[in-house]
Amino acid sequence: MAVIHHTTLKPTKLELLTSWLPSRPWYQGGTGAPELAKAGGFRLDDPEGEVGIEFMVVTDTSGDQPTGYLVPLTYRGAPLDGAEHALVGTMEHGVLGRRWAYDGCHDPVLVAQLRALIEGRVQAQDQNTSDTPDPEVTRSCTGDGHALTDLTAVDDQEGTELRAPNGTVLRLHRALRPAADGTPLLPPDAIGHVAGAWNLQDGTRAQGLFVVLRPGSRA
Repeated sequence: MAVIHHTTLKPTKLELLTSWLPSRPWYQGGTGAPELAKAGGFRLDDPEGEVGIEFMVVTDTSGDQPTGYLVPLTYRGAPLDGAEHALVGTMEHGVLGRRWAYDGCHDPVLVAQLRALIEGRVQAQDQNTSDTPDPEVTRSCTGDGHALTDLTAVDDQEGTELRAPNGTVLRLHRALRPAADGTPLLPPDAIGHVAGAWNLQDGTRAQGLFVVLRPGSRA
């Protein structure tokens, strides 16, 4: 079980993301710096209790219209070998000391727990309260044997794909779209999903797809 520490971070997560987000191919903002606010998200537990896992939603108001982004992050007490390209930045945590923050799509601990979430083996946890499930996060997975192993993360202009050797794909929606009627609509070929909620600028609560699972040749 992850323990949520309500303490200081220097720099803050939003400060790190302000520098990092414009470097992503799926970022839709303008030429100026992002203007970010925390809008929602959830956490997953690391079974070993070593790595913090957070799926954060931030809203950027620097463009023509506010845009919500899904940012999976991991927090580690030491650098992750071979993941220098995925480093978002380092922070000083008021309780835990130096923390290395990574784009979680490139962290095997987050990827393994995301697979477990989709398959129904773990529960999404509240972003701000220890040992509290998040009832707004939904998931599904039809069938079995989807071979969600040896996943490779690839960014494009729409988001991030975690690709398995057999062609099975976990697509993370980075720029979020609120469901029109409050109920996320799955693509016809989807065999699984994760959906969640976040706050819009007008104070209302939106629901939308975070992750979609699509089959491969042997799924």
